[in-house]
Amino acid sequence: MLLEQFFEYLEKERKMAKNTLEAYKRDVLEFSAFEEERNISDLRKTVGTEVVAFLLKLKNDGKSAATVNRKLASIRSFYNYLQAKGAVSSNPTQNIRSPKIERKSLEYLTLEEVDRLLALPDKSVRGLRDQAILELLYATGIRVTELIEADVEDINLRMGFITCAGEQSKARIIPIGRPARAALEDYIYDARKLLLKEGQEETALFVNYYGQRITRQGLWKILKEYGRQAGLEHKLTPNIIRNSFAVHMIQNGADLKSLQELLGHEDISATQIYLTVTKNRIKDVYDKTHPRA
Repeated sequence: MLLEQFFEYLEKERKMAKNTLEAYKRDVLEFSAFEEERNISDLRKTVGTEVVAFLLKLKNDGKSAATVNRKLASIRSFYNYLQAKGAVSSNPTQNIRSPKIERKSLEYLTLEEVDRLLALPDKSVRGLRDQAILELLYATGIRVTELIEADVEDINLRMGFITCAGEQSKARIIPIGRPARAALEDYIYDARKLLLKEGQEETALFVNYYGQRITRQGLWKILKEYGRQAGLEHKLTPNIIRNSFAVHMIQNGADLKSLQELLGHEDISATQIYLTVTKNRIKDVYDKTHPRA
């Protein structure tokens, strides 16, 4: 009963995005099953050592520090909810520190790689759709979920922007540059109609050969193929294009606050990671050009 109430709270009051909500559910239910195995059926009786034991199990199972952190955050949120409701007097996760995450180097494309990538799609029906996808991803830096969930009505070609619901249903408006607008016009007014079956009504912006909303797996497959054709060192993903958008914006003078809004980050610390690329670039320039570097 407590779990159902918590999940309803996340959905209706916190207004969590579907994917985020599902992740919270999986994490808390996994912890609940762990406690059941240890003969603790009432989660209100959980103590800190139980949470630590669960985290150690995850680590021993080979889970990454990022995964352990996410699961701990989900459990902590659950007990914060119980504490606020008066169901528990204290939060068993209160004194548990999150595992340290080794920050991976940021993967992004160079401007030359972006140009090479965007030049690949042909003028076929599929090519026009793929061109619009690639241009929109790079022009806006939107998340993969935001792209596949976008509807035609979310695009305003005349004014040049897309409306994204974002995480926790916080909508934001993102400008679209001229090349992306041109690609979207060709796709929406020509190619998309040919992908839809006769008499079919579909609100999705991007559709597959069946005239249905493109899936996450379908999008990854498209990007993987174009990444291969472009001869990129690493596998092309939506996040690499998102990183490229952010890095190139910073390198061309965008301020951090504006970039935070464009990317839809709740916390500006998530945006600050892109500054490290610029700092490294400035140091490289200094080392190469200053006579006494």
